[in-house]
Amino acid sequence: MKKITVLLAEDHTIVREGFHKMLDLEADLEVVGEAQDGRKAVALVKQLRPDVVLMDIAMPLLNGLEATRQVLKAVPATKVLMLSAHNDDAYVAKAMEIGARGFLLKQSSSHEVCRAIREVQAGNTFFSPSIAGRSARLNLPASGGKGRRDRKAARLTSREMEVLQLIAEGKANKETARELGISLKTVEKHREHLMNKLDIHDVAGLTRYAISLGIVESSVQLTIV
Repeated sequence: MKKITVLLAEDHTIVREGFHKMLDLEADLEVVGEAQDGRKAVALVKQLRPDVVLMDIAMPLLNGLEATRQVLKAVPATKVLMLSAHNDDAYVAKAMEIGARGFLLKQSSSHEVCRAIREVQAGNTFFSPSIAGRSARLNLPASGGKGRRDRKAARLTSREMEVLQLIAEGKANKETARELGISLKTVEKHREHLMNKLDIHDVAGLTRYAISLGIVESSVQLTIV
């Protein structure tokens, strides 16, 4: 029997280890890698080409939504199953817009997690029961569709989305340049371009926008004065 290979992308070590131990009990599932941030997740998917990625939304350096977009562009055969502690309609809709095959709440039972992995690998979608019960109201768009909340974000390049997240996380331009391995001048250009595209010209506004997309957690807002 060929096992379903799984990559775990989750920044909290205790949660990641818990998922790993859970999946190790299943004869048909195999964890082939772990990532603590979105950028590492993308790199590991390119290297390991897992069948399914369990992808947390809120991760440092590169959030799960942008990581999913990059993963599906690089390795279209990989299925992404989003993870979140937040039962939020906007997050669910956004995840499905960019091509995720399902959405799981972190408080899901081990049975639900394993079932979800098997379902998405089989080509189906899977949602936690509380989300599935709202599916008609959510009116989720087809994979790759653009919802109203996505129009401005769709105009941003992947690099601009990375810069946006690092700005929202409070990183200065020099720190951003170091994290992304690009020059300070390039960071400044990306920052200028995304501000113009979004018509948002202050850090607080960019942070609120990043929170509205679900790419950083709302707790970041507490640092903005």
